[in-house]
Amino acid sequence: MAKAIMLQGTGSDVGKTVLVAGLCRAARNRGLKVRPFKPQNMSNNAAVADIPGEPGGGEIGRAQWLQAIACGVAPSIHMNPVLLKPQSDVGAQVIVQGRVFGEARARDYQALKSRLFDAVLDSWKKVGAGADIVIVEGAGSPAEINLRPRDIANMGFATRTDVPVVLVGDIDRGGVIASVAGTHLILPEEDRRMIVGYLINKFRGDVTLFDDGIAAIEQFTGWRCFGVVPWLKAAAMLPSEDLVVLERLAAGERRALKVAVPVLGRISNFDDLDPLRAEPQVEVVFVKPGERLPQDAGLVVIPGSKSTIGDLLKFRENGWDRDLLEHRRRGGHVVGLCGGYQMLGRTVRDPDGIEGSVKEAEGLGLLDIETVMEPEKTVRNVTAHSTHFGVPLEGYEIHLGRTTGPDCLRPAAVIDGIEDGATSADGKVFGTYMHGLFGADRFRARFLESLGVKGGGVDYRAEVERALDEIAAQLETHLDCDAIFAAAR
Repeated sequence: MAKAIMLQGTGSDVGKTVLVAGLCRAARNRGLKVRPFKPQNMSNNAAVADIPGEPGGGEIGRAQWLQAIACGVAPSIHMNPVLLKPQSDVGAQVIVQGRVFGEARARDYQALKSRLFDAVLDSWKKVGAGADIVIVEGAGSPAEINLRPRDIANMGFATRTDVPVVLVGDIDRGGVIASVAGTHLILPEEDRRMIVGYLINKFRGDVTLFDDGIAAIEQFTGWRCFGVVPWLKAAAMLPSEDLVVLERLAAGERRALKVAVPVLGRISNFDDLDPLRAEPQVEVVFVKPGERLPQDAGLVVIPGSKSTIGDLLKFRENGWDRDLLEHRRRGGHVVGLCGGYQMLGRTVRDPDGIEGSVKEAEGLGLLDIETVMEPEKTVRNVTAHSTHFGVPLEGYEIHLGRTTGPDCLRPAAVIDGIEDGATSADGKVFGTYMHGLFGADRFRARFLESLGVKGGGVDYRAEVERALDEIAAQLETHLDCDAIFAAAR
C-alpha cells in the first residue's frame, strides 16, 4: 500500500480541492507516482470515469477528475467511492463506486454510512496499489463532532486507515487562529493525534505579518505550521466543483458578448461555462434567483440540473421564462445543456416519479421536443462532432431521460455515430445532452464567430495544465512540501 497524507479543513470551502490538486502536481513533478482520493464527496458537478471491462462509465466528483489530471493519470471510480448528488434540501442521490446506489434523506444517510465504509476501504486499496503516495481530501470539517460516530469522510477514515492529517485553515474568511485552535480543543484525543500539523490558505499581503499568529496557534495546539499559502490567482482557471464559488462571482468588465447563465437551485456541471469565461471577448454573468436576465445578453445558456422539473418550476417562479421570451424576441441566442436542454422543450414528464412527486411540467417551449424521464441513467465519455460547424467535440453524458420531437431532426451533434440534441428552425436555439461542449476550442471559436465575436484564442486544456503547474510551484515556494510528503505513512 502506498504512503498517504490527508488534508482536512477547519470548515467547508477552505481550498482543500485546489491544494490537493497542487500537491498532486508537485509530487508528480518530483517523479512520484501519486493518486488522489476522497472517501465521500457532495456535489452535483460530476465527471465520468471509465469502469474497466464494462461499457459506459461511472460518476465521480469533478474535483477528483481534476486531481487525476494533476497526477497525469486517468480518472478512476475508486478515487471518489461515495458521491452524494443533492436533489432536494433534505435528500440526495447516492453514487457508490461510480454507480447509482439509491436515494437517501440526510437523516437516513447517516445510518447508511457504516454500510458504505466497506466500499470506501475497497476503493482505498485499489487506488493505492502501485502508487508511491496518495493525497486524500476530506469533506467539510473534522470539527463537526456531532457527525463523528458514523464519519467516513474525515477522522473516521483517517483513524481507520492510519493516515496522517494536515489541517487547512482559511485566513480569508477571518478567525483562522480561533478555527485552528478551536478544532484542536474539541477533537477527541484519538482524532487530535492524527494531525501532524496545519497550513494557512488564501493569505493576502505580507506573510510575515502572520508570524505572531503562527506563534499563537503553536501555543494553543503544539502543532507545527507547514506554511502560509498566498491567494492562488491561477485557481480561477481550474474547473470549480462547489456551488459556493458561483455565489461569490462578481460581475466582470463589459466585453463584446455577454452570456447570461441562470443559477438553478440544483445546477450541475456548471464548469461547462469555464471555457467561455476564459475567452477575452466574453463576459459570463451568473444570474441569481431574484435577479432578471440581463437585457443586453447576446446568449443565454441554461446549464445542467440534478432536478429538471424542480428547477423548471423555479425558473418560472423567478420570471426567467418571461425574460427568456423577451430575449428571443430581440433575436438573442439560447443554448441548453443536458437538463437545460430538456427544459427548452414543450413538456418534461416523469411518470415514475424518479425526480420527485411532480409528474409533469410545461417546458419553456423554445424547442419542439418533449422529454420523458426513464430509470436507466446514461453515464459515458463520448467523442462527437458538431453538426452546426463540422468540427470535432469531446465530452461526457450524465443524464436521465429520452428526448424526441421534430426539432431533433436538426441535431446539435453526432455522438458516437448517433444524432443528439435539437435545433430551432432559425438556428438560434439548440440543446444537447453532451457536457464539455465549450471545451472544444475549434467549436468554441466557430460558435463565437457565428455570434459576431472573435474567439478561440484560448487553448483551454493547456490553460488548466499551466494553472496546475503554477499552483504546484507556488506550493513548493510557500509550503514545506518536503516535510508534508515525509509525514505521509
